[in-house]
Amino acid sequence: MKDSFLLDTLGRYVEWVPVCPEVEIGMGIPRENIRLIGDPQSPRLAAPKSGTDYTDTMKQWAGMRVNQPDFMGIHGYILKSNSPSCGLFRVRVYANPTAPSRNGQGMFAQKLVVTFPLLPVEEEGRLHDAKIRENFVERIFVYQRWQQLLDDNPTRSKLVFFHTSHKSTLMAHDPRSQAELGRLVANQKHRSIAAVISEYGMLLMNTTKIVATNRKHANVLLHLLGFLKTHLDYADKEELLELITEYRLGYIPLVVPLTLLQHHLHRNPVPDWVKQQVYLNPYPKELSLRNHV
Repeated sequence: MKDSFLLDTLGRYVEWVPVCPEVEIGMGIPRENIRLIGDPQSPRLAAPKSGTDYTDTMKQWAGMRVNQPDFMGIHGYILKSNSPSCGLFRVRVYANPTAPSRNGQGMFAQKLVVTFPLLPVEEEGRLHDAKIRENFVERIFVYQRWQQLLDDNPTRSKLVFFHTSHKSTLMAHDPRSQAELGRLVANQKHRSIAAVISEYGMLLMNTTKIVATNRKHANVLLHLLGFLKTHLDYADKEELLELITEYRLGYIPLVVPLTLLQHHLHRNPVPDWVKQQVYLNPYPKELSLRNHV
Protein backbone atom coordinates (compact mmCIF):
# COMPACT_ATOMS: atom_id res chain seq x y z
CA MET A 1 0.00 0.00 0.00
CA LYS A 2 1.33 3.43 -0.96
CA ASP A 3 2.23 5.67 2.00
CA SER A 4 1.64 9.25 0.85
CA PHE A 5 3.68 10.79 3.67
CA LEU A 6 6.76 8.67 2.98
CA LEU A 7 6.61 8.89 -0.81
CA ASP A 8 5.11 12.32 -1.50
CA THR A 9 6.10 14.39 1.55
CA LEU A 10 9.30 12.95 2.98
CA GLY A 11 10.25 11.80 -0.52
CA ARG A 12 10.96 15.41 -1.53
CA TYR A 13 13.86 15.53 0.92
CA VAL A 14 15.36 12.05 0.69
CA GLU A 15 16.55 9.65 -1.98
CA TRP A 16 14.94 6.24 -1.61
CA VAL A 17 16.99 3.07 -2.13
CA PRO A 18 14.44 0.30 -2.80
CA VAL A 19 15.38 -3.16 -1.56
CA CYS A 20 13.34 -6.38 -1.56
CA PRO A 21 15.43 -9.23 -0.14
CA GLU A 22 13.07 -11.94 -1.32
CA VAL A 23 13.06 -10.72 -4.92
CA GLU A 24 16.80 -10.07 -4.90
CA ILE A 25 17.62 -13.63 -3.84
CA GLY A 26 15.61 -14.85 -6.83
CA MET A 27 12.21 -15.75 -5.40
CA GLY A 28 10.38 -13.67 -8.00
CA ILE A 29 6.86 -12.22 -8.14
CA PRO A 30 4.50 -13.80 -7.19
CA ARG A 31 6.27 -16.13 -4.76
CA GLU A 32 5.44 -18.75 -2.21
CA ASN A 33 5.11 -17.84 1.45
CA ILE A 34 8.17 -18.16 3.63
CA ARG A 35 8.52 -18.15 7.40
CA LEU A 36 11.07 -18.32 10.21
CA ILE A 37 11.19 -21.82 11.65
CA GLY A 38 12.84 -23.37 14.72
CA ASP A 39 14.87 -21.69 17.46
CA PRO A 40 13.95 -17.96 17.74
CA GLN A 41 17.61 -17.19 18.49
CA SER A 42 18.80 -18.86 15.28
CA PRO A 43 15.82 -19.69 13.05
CA ARG A 44 15.79 -21.09 9.56
CA LEU A 45 14.09 -19.26 6.69
CA ALA A 46 12.00 -21.71 4.72
CA ALA A 47 8.93 -22.18 2.53
CA PRO A 48 6.65 -24.69 4.28
CA LYS A 49 4.73 -25.64 1.11
CA SER A 50 7.71 -26.63 -1.06
CA GLY A 51 10.15 -27.33 1.76
CA THR A 52 12.78 -25.03 0.21
CA ASP A 53 15.29 -23.66 2.74
CA TYR A 54 16.42 -20.10 1.96
CA THR A 55 18.53 -19.56 5.09
CA ASP A 56 22.02 -19.75 3.62
CA THR A 57 21.01 -17.91 0.45
CA MET A 58 19.46 -15.05 2.44
CA LYS A 59 22.38 -14.76 4.85
CA GLN A 60 24.93 -14.74 2.05
CA TRP A 61 22.98 -12.18 0.04
CA ALA A 62 22.35 -9.93 3.10
CA GLY A 63 26.05 -9.88 3.97
CA MET A 64 26.85 -8.79 0.42
CA ARG A 65 23.96 -6.33 0.06
CA VAL A 66 24.66 -4.20 3.14
CA ASN A 67 28.22 -3.65 1.92
CA GLN A 68 27.29 -2.38 -1.52
CA PRO A 69 28.03 1.31 -2.32
CA ASP A 70 24.39 2.46 -2.23
CA PHE A 71 24.19 1.39 1.43
CA MET A 72 27.27 3.28 2.55
CA GLY A 73 25.60 6.69 2.53
CA ILE A 74 22.16 5.87 3.91
CA HIS A 75 20.82 7.87 6.86
CA GLY A 76 17.77 5.78 7.72
CA TYR A 77 15.95 2.60 6.80
CA ILE A 78 12.27 1.63 6.82
CA LEU A 79 11.50 -2.08 7.10
CA LYS A 80 8.34 -4.10 6.46
CA SER A 81 6.54 -5.21 9.62
CA ASN A 82 5.88 -8.92 10.21
CA SER A 83 8.12 -9.94 7.32
CA PRO A 84 10.39 -12.99 7.89
CA SER A 85 13.09 -11.15 5.97
CA CYS A 86 12.45 -7.50 6.88
CA GLY A 87 10.46 -7.43 10.13
CA LEU A 88 12.19 -5.51 12.90
CA PHE A 89 10.01 -6.38 15.88
CA ARG A 90 7.85 -9.33 17.00
CA VAL A 91 8.19 -11.44 13.84
CA ARG A 92 6.54 -14.85 14.01
CA VAL A 93 8.88 -17.79 14.54
CA TYR A 94 7.39 -21.25 14.15
CA ALA A 95 8.96 -23.62 16.66
CA ASN A 96 6.06 -25.89 15.68
CA PRO A 97 3.53 -25.52 12.85
CA THR A 98 0.60 -24.36 14.98
CA ALA A 99 2.01 -22.16 17.77
CA PRO A 100 4.35 -19.41 16.52
CA SER A 101 6.07 -17.13 18.98
CA ARG A 102 6.29 -13.37 18.43
CA ASN A 103 9.90 -12.79 19.40
CA GLY A 104 11.72 -13.04 16.08
CA GLN A 105 13.45 -10.59 13.78
CA GLY A 106 13.63 -10.75 10.00
CA MET A 107 16.83 -12.29 8.66
CA PHE A 108 17.81 -9.29 6.55
CA ALA A 109 16.69 -6.81 9.24
CA GLN A 110 18.97 -8.52 11.73
CA LYS A 111 21.98 -8.20 9.42
CA LEU A 112 21.14 -4.55 8.75
CA VAL A 113 21.02 -3.46 12.41
CA VAL A 114 24.17 -5.42 13.28
CA THR A 115 26.08 -3.84 10.38
CA PHE A 116 24.81 -0.30 11.06
CA PRO A 117 24.17 -0.13 14.83
CA LEU A 118 23.69 3.66 14.85
CA LEU A 119 21.41 3.82 11.82
CA PRO A 120 17.83 5.04 12.44
CA VAL A 121 15.65 2.04 11.58
CA GLU A 122 11.89 1.69 11.86
CA GLU A 123 8.97 -0.40 10.61
CA GLU A 124 6.47 1.15 8.20
CA GLY A 125 3.51 0.11 10.33
CA ARG A 126 4.78 1.89 13.42
CA LEU A 127 5.24 5.11 11.43
CA HIS A 128 1.47 5.65 11.48
CA ASP A 129 1.97 6.71 15.12
CA ALA A 130 2.60 10.48 14.98
CA LYS A 131 5.18 10.53 17.79
CA ILE A 132 7.14 7.58 16.43
CA ARG A 133 7.07 9.10 12.92
CA GLU A 134 8.31 12.48 14.16
CA ASN A 135 11.02 10.82 16.23
CA PHE A 136 12.22 8.67 13.33
CA VAL A 137 12.43 11.58 10.90
CA GLU A 138 14.22 13.71 13.48
CA ARG A 139 16.76 10.89 13.98
CA ILE A 140 17.37 10.67 10.22
CA PHE A 141 18.45 14.30 10.17
CA VAL A 142 20.48 13.99 13.38
CA TYR A 143 22.30 11.02 11.87
CA GLN A 144 22.87 12.89 8.61
CA ARG A 145 24.47 15.80 10.48
CA TRP A 146 26.55 13.37 12.55
CA GLN A 147 27.79 11.57 9.43
CA GLN A 148 28.60 14.95 7.92
CA LEU A 149 30.76 15.73 10.94
CA LEU A 150 32.56 12.39 10.63
CA ASP A 151 33.21 12.99 6.92
CA ASP A 152 34.58 16.48 7.58
CA ASN A 153 37.72 15.65 9.57
CA PRO A 154 36.16 15.78 13.07
CA THR A 155 38.00 17.88 15.62
CA ARG A 156 37.38 18.65 19.28
CA SER A 157 36.07 22.12 18.47
CA LYS A 158 33.69 20.74 15.82
CA LEU A 159 32.35 18.26 18.34
CA VAL A 160 31.78 21.09 20.84
CA PHE A 161 29.82 23.02 18.21
CA PHE A 162 27.78 19.94 17.27
CA HIS A 163 26.90 19.21 20.88
CA THR A 164 26.08 22.82 21.68
CA SER A 165 23.66 23.06 18.76
CA HIS A 166 21.95 19.79 19.77
CA LYS A 167 21.62 20.47 23.51
CA SER A 168 17.90 21.18 23.45
CA THR A 169 17.22 18.25 21.13
CA LEU A 170 18.99 15.85 23.49
CA MET A 171 17.25 17.35 26.51
CA ALA A 172 13.87 16.62 24.93
CA HIS A 173 14.77 12.94 24.64
CA ASP A 174 16.63 12.31 27.89
CA PRO A 175 18.07 15.05 30.14
CA ARG A 176 20.39 12.61 31.91
CA SER A 177 21.97 11.45 28.67
CA GLN A 178 22.23 15.06 27.52
CA ALA A 179 24.22 15.84 30.66
CA GLU A 180 26.38 12.74 30.17
CA LEU A 181 27.16 13.77 26.60
CA GLY A 182 28.01 17.25 27.87
CA ARG A 183 30.50 15.80 30.35
CA LEU A 184 32.01 13.64 27.62
CA VAL A 185 32.61 16.73 25.45
CA ALA A 186 33.90 18.81 28.36
CA ASN A 187 36.46 16.16 29.34
CA GLN A 188 37.49 15.12 25.85
CA LYS A 189 41.05 16.53 26.12
CA HIS A 190 41.99 13.62 28.36
CA ARG A 191 41.21 11.05 25.63
CA SER A 192 41.90 10.52 21.94
CA ILE A 193 39.46 12.26 19.60
CA ALA A 194 38.70 8.90 17.95
CA ALA A 195 37.61 7.36 21.27
CA VAL A 196 35.47 10.38 22.17
CA ILE A 197 33.80 10.44 18.74
CA SER A 198 33.00 6.73 18.93
CA GLU A 199 31.45 6.97 22.39
CA TYR A 200 29.61 10.20 21.62
CA GLY A 201 28.07 8.82 18.43
CA MET A 202 26.76 5.70 20.14
CA LEU A 203 25.22 7.64 23.05
CA LEU A 204 23.85 10.32 20.69
CA MET A 205 21.87 7.85 18.61
CA ASN A 206 20.77 5.76 21.58
CA THR A 207 19.49 8.93 23.29
CA THR A 208 17.45 10.01 20.28
CA LYS A 209 15.81 6.56 20.19
CA ILE A 210 13.90 7.62 23.30
CA VAL A 211 10.66 9.19 22.08
CA ALA A 212 10.24 12.66 23.59
CA THR A 213 7.15 13.20 25.75
CA ASN A 214 4.99 16.30 26.09
CA ARG A 215 6.43 16.86 29.55
CA LYS A 216 10.03 16.77 28.29
CA HIS A 217 9.23 19.04 25.36
CA ALA A 218 7.54 21.46 27.77
CA ASN A 219 10.66 21.48 29.95
CA VAL A 220 12.79 22.36 26.93
CA LEU A 221 10.41 25.16 25.98
CA LEU A 222 10.58 26.54 29.52
CA HIS A 223 14.37 26.30 29.47
CA LEU A 224 14.52 28.32 26.25
CA LEU A 225 11.98 30.78 27.62
CA GLY A 226 14.46 31.44 30.43
CA PHE A 227 16.72 33.25 27.95
CA LEU A 228 13.88 35.70 27.28
CA LYS A 229 12.90 36.48 30.88
CA THR A 230 14.54 39.93 30.87
CA HIS A 231 13.21 40.83 27.42
CA LEU A 232 9.49 39.98 27.49
CA ASP A 233 6.81 41.94 29.28
CA TYR A 234 4.38 40.27 31.65
CA ALA A 235 1.66 39.71 29.04
CA ASP A 236 4.02 38.04 26.54
CA LYS A 237 5.45 35.75 29.23
CA GLU A 238 2.01 34.74 30.45
CA GLU A 239 0.82 34.03 26.92
CA LEU A 240 3.79 31.78 26.23
CA LEU A 241 3.56 30.05 29.60
CA GLU A 242 -0.13 29.35 29.02
CA LEU A 243 0.55 27.79 25.62
CA ILE A 244 3.36 25.63 27.03
CA THR A 245 1.01 24.40 29.76
CA GLU A 246 -1.74 23.64 27.25
CA TYR A 247 0.74 21.69 25.15
CA ARG A 248 2.03 19.73 28.16
CA LEU A 249 -1.55 18.75 28.97
CA GLY A 250 -2.14 17.59 25.39
CA TYR A 251 -4.64 20.27 24.36
CA ILE A 252 -2.61 21.74 21.50
CA PRO A 253 0.26 20.48 19.27
CA LEU A 254 3.91 21.34 19.82
CA VAL A 255 4.02 23.68 16.84
CA VAL A 256 1.82 26.24 18.63
CA PRO A 257 4.02 27.23 21.61
CA LEU A 258 7.17 26.57 19.58
CA THR A 259 6.18 29.04 16.86
CA LEU A 260 5.54 31.80 19.38
CA LEU A 261 8.79 31.01 21.21
CA GLN A 262 10.76 31.24 17.95
CA HIS A 263 9.11 34.56 17.20
CA HIS A 264 10.36 36.02 20.49
CA LEU A 265 13.82 34.44 20.19
CA HIS A 266 14.33 36.05 16.78
CA ARG A 267 13.17 39.46 17.95
CA ASN A 268 15.26 39.67 21.11
CA PRO A 269 19.02 39.76 21.86
CA VAL A 270 19.47 36.21 23.15
CA PRO A 271 22.82 34.39 22.65
CA ASP A 272 23.45 33.16 19.11
CA TRP A 273 23.91 29.56 20.27
CA VAL A 274 20.33 29.62 21.57
CA LYS A 275 18.97 30.80 18.22
CA GLN A 276 21.05 28.10 16.51
CA GLN A 277 19.52 25.22 18.43
CA VAL A 278 18.69 22.39 16.04
CA TYR A 279 15.62 21.74 18.20
CA LEU A 280 14.00 24.85 16.73
CA ASN A 281 14.34 23.55 13.14
CA PRO A 282 15.21 19.84 13.27
CA TYR A 283 14.05 19.05 9.71
CA PRO A 284 12.27 20.86 6.84
CA LYS A 285 9.23 22.65 8.21
CA GLU A 286 7.21 21.49 5.20
CA LEU A 287 7.06 18.01 6.78
CA SER A 288 4.65 19.51 9.38
CA LEU A 289 5.44 16.74 11.85
CA ARG A 290 5.12 18.94 14.92
CA ASN A 291 1.58 19.79 13.93
CA HIS A 292 0.62 16.33 15.19
CA VAL A 293 2.68 15.78 18.36
